[in-house]
Amino acid sequence: MSDKIKSAGQFIQALPHALALGMELEELEAGTAQISMPYSDKIVGDPKTGVVHGGAVSALMDTCCGAAVMSHPSNPAGTATIDLRIEYLRAATPGQRITTRATCYHVTRSVAFVRATAVDEDETVPVAMATGTFTAGTGG
Repeated sequence: MSDKIKSAGQFIQALPHALALGMELEELEAGTAQISMPYSDKIVGDPKTGVVHGGAVSALMDTCCGAAVMSHPSNPAGTATIDLRIEYLRAATPGQRITTRATCYHVTRSVAFVRATAVDEDETVPVAMATGTFTAGTGG
């Protein structure tokens, strides 16, 4: 594992919102990341159904996309979200862990492009899909 990928992993695991939501970094390679989040009553958006709030899913997807960008070989610095479009396809099954896998598929001098998919334990139909653009720093 390169120092850059190790550093990106340590950074992601130290983010206060990631810790509060119980996010776990499962995989981090050159331009790809996988992060999961356990079900918790604290992130439920609808108490009647027990469905996780979309904001928690959004935070998971945004964090995973950022991790993918930070681990990309051509991105020597940190990153920030420019734009993130999330399509919610269905409600996550209450009680199940949600996992997002993101891939940074193209990096220019200043912008990184990312795609991500979030699934619960059923994994048959995604919970959400995302496309985003992130800053791609040049170091300094």
